[in-house]
Amino acid sequence: MQTQTRAASALSPQQIETVVASTADAVEAEFFAPSRGCAIAAHVRRLATEGHYTGLCDPAALAERVTADMQAVQPDLHLRLVFRPDGVIDQTDEAAEDAFWQEEARRTAGGVRGVHRLDGDIALLDLAPALSDPRYGGEAIVAAMQLVADAAALVIDLRDNRGGTPEAVALICGYLFGPEPVHLIDVESAAGTHQHWTPAWVPGRRFGPDKPLLVLVSGWTFSGGEELAFDLQELGRARVVGEQTRGGAHPRVGVRVHSHLEATVPCARSVSPRSGTNWEGVGILPDLPVAADEALDVALRHLATDGT
Repeated sequence: MQTQTRAASALSPQQIETVVASTADAVEAEFFAPSRGCAIAAHVRRLATEGHYTGLCDPAALAERVTADMQAVQPDLHLRLVFRPDGVIDQTDEAAEDAFWQEEARRTAGGVRGVHRLDGDIALLDLAPALSDPRYGGEAIVAAMQLVADAAALVIDLRDNRGGTPEAVALICGYLFGPEPVHLIDVESAAGTHQHWTPAWVPGRRFGPDKPLLVLVSGWTFSGGEELAFDLQELGRARVVGEQTRGGAHPRVGVRVHSHLEATVPCARSVSPRSGTNWEGVGILPDLPVAADEALDVALRHLATDGT
């Protein structure tokens, strides 16, 4: 989460100490598995007492070192200390945070980078860089789904997608199934389990549950983008084409520990209501494995020859 650009100055020894301590506190408080959170925090605190971070005055360098140390204990790609050159919003300022996400959705059209109609009455829906929460980007997502609704087949391109919310995934999937709600994913946290289903009603026309659907992924596809591919693949609604994805299934929370540094902490676990699994650490395994830059051509050839 970023605000308008501010110069990031070198960190003082006291600031380094505060950032590291605050990061450890955030992990201990927010990590969805308390015992693991405590182990990660204890590891970082021990390294701090040993002088491991002394002299890391560059915020980006400190972020890289702390991230590597935390992931050495828990190899979770959502577990990071992130350097934000444009600054980090104070999460206690709800108005500022709301304004940020509204602007992000406006700037990225809710995560809809492009809609194209290809030869053969095939629609191509390019979703990047991330899927905005429907509260902010829902209108753009709905508009895109209307543009593809009448196509004979659909290809969803997630090769450059880095994330998004389960709510956005549910909205998109609402157009890819029928009106009967479909149970997509459960998100388990200390607060309980939140189930995500496709909506019984969506604005406008559905693409529908029967027409051919292919999903393109790459080694960079991550988080919420992976959930969309995972849900559609596991439910048998789509075939996935491309490379094995990065493997980030744990929703995260961001905690401001410095004006330019944000601790991102996995605060929940995504779980399939069908298999009890997720894509954490393993990613999505394509049905049609191929290099990412060849995925669209392979998908189109597959539609031309197989029709599904």
